Amino acid sequence: MWEPTLMPKPDRHNELEINFLCSGSVTYLMGGKRTTIPAGRIALFWAAIPHQIVAWEGKEPYFVITLPLEWFLASGVSATLAQVVLEGGLVVDICPLDMDPLQFRRWEGDLSAKDEVRERAALQEIQARLLRLAHAQPKAAKTRPVSPCLCRADQLACYIAQNYHLQLTAESIAKVVGLHPNYAMNLFRKVFGTTMTDFIVQHRLSHAQRLLLTTDDSVAEIAFASGFQSLSRFNEAFKRACASSPREYRKSLKS
Repeated sequence: MWEPTLMPKPDRHNELEINFLCSGSVTYLMGGKRTTIPAGRIALFWAAIPHQIVAWEGKEPYFVITLPLEWFLASGVSATLAQVVLEGGLVVDICPLDMDPLQFRRWEGDLSAKDEVRERAALQEIQARLLRLAHAQPKAAKTRPVSPCLCRADQLACYIAQNYHLQLTAESIAKVVGLHPNYAMNLFRKVFGTTMTDFIVQHRLSHAQRLLLTTDDSVAEIAFASGFQSLSRFNEAFKRACASSPREYRKSLKS
């Protein structure tokens, strides 16, 4: 159970994340878009994509399940759903089931019981639920467009999320929002708790992770496609963030 709270900076972890709210709603800033998850609908996304809770309604905690990426890829979900998720899409179930609230409460009990049989049963039921979700999603999940009413800090974050593959500078980013570069950098750090440079690198690494898993492109091609200007910088940033080289990362999840 996760207590809703504003996140001072984007989070990222190499797992699939499932959210389910019994009441209220939660709004993420993810991939340059604000997306609201309503109560009663399962939401699924790849948490390696920088994501940040920017608003919520209600006071109750909600259910969060994190699943290893390799488990998700081997779970039998359709290639279409896997591709949508790995491309940074937030999938919200269009066919909720009446039993979902009960199932999440049961899974919480099973997974906290430290009982191997109950844990295995819960994982099989979660897998079955994902298969039903995938079957009901013939098209890519749609997310809300970026609001023109976002605050300046959100505008900066959204612009970076949509253009991280380009050669960005503080000057070029600040110019889009009509701010002085120094003010933009200070504002970004104050609101998100990280620098614009680190935020850019987070998005580039997430893009690289997806390409490593979904294409046969060379590491060098992926580095440049993700926005890195040199292979050495890419390797250094990737190893620092993922504790393995890009080649080791690809091999471990494709083997």
